[in-house]
Amino acid sequence: MLNEHDIITQTEAAEDGFAWAIVEIFGHRRHVGRAREEERFGSKMLRIDVPSITPEPTLFDAADRTPARPKIEWVTHYYGGASIFSFTLTDEATVMRHAERKYATPALPYRDHGDDDADDGEFSVMED
Repeated sequence: MLNEHDIITQTEAAEDGFAWAIVEIFGHRRHVGRAREEERFGSKMLRIDVPSITPEPTLFDAADRTPARPKIEWVTHYYGGASIFSFTLTDEATVMRHAERKYATPALPYRDHGDDDADDGEFSVMED
């Protein structure tokens, strides 16, 4: 069931022409964000704004002890129609989950085991 806020949000999204989408581009690129058609350079192109979530340095705000809201920045990409492989409509929640997942898991650090290898670099001959 939609409440008043949801109706206003959907109306605003419809007025600016953006739709939440997953776009796959030839060349094995995939973008998840808000998309619309725009005329650029004398031809129609796809504009997709991809969210990039930057976490705040602290988990809680000192004043009211509530979680800090992450900063969302948008990166814009333009593509011609011939380069679009797939265009799938989705919702805002899916787009934001994808943006959060990009930075949620840190990479595992490299573990250096040192130079104490049992193998001295020469091949050994196995006897029967």
